[in-house]
Amino acid sequence: MNMTTGDNAKKAVAESLNGILADSFALYLKTKNFHWHVSGPHFRDYHLMFDEHAAQILATTDLIAERVRKNGHRTLTSIGDIAKRQTIADNDDAKVAAADMLVELRADNLKLVEKLREAKELAGEAGDNATDGLLDDWTDQAEERAWFLLEIAKKD
Repeated sequence: MNMTTGDNAKKAVAESLNGILADSFALYLKTKNFHWHVSGPHFRDYHLMFDEHAAQILATTDLIAERVRKNGHRTLTSIGDIAKRQTIADNDDAKVAAADMLVELRADNLKLVEKLREAKELAGEAGDNATDGLLDDWTDQAEERAWFLLEIAKKD
């Protein structure tokens, strides 16, 4: 891999990570929104789970941004920057049924898994082993959140 190809590969990884970072912030805020506004017979369980999920998502954000910086690129700078890059849609509805929250968050976590897998491929092409390894951990976390949301949403 020549210098230009290597630089382009690292830039592609940084751009992918910045998109993941934007989606992580969007998913974090949506998860907190649902944590704050959930109601119904499963309030306590959902309220606590959403808070755990949000904390897990937020914990990845600094690591994602630092990978971008360690590779010599700039990361997100503002809420506006997040809004330009996010692919996970916001939910500003005043009232969302708890069951709908579960379904929506599961879909969003699976969308994040897709983005993480795309970034892993790019990291592999760039020879960025550190990012590659971290992406495995973040993918596993998002898959676990999606699994929990699926199992909880099942109707017996």
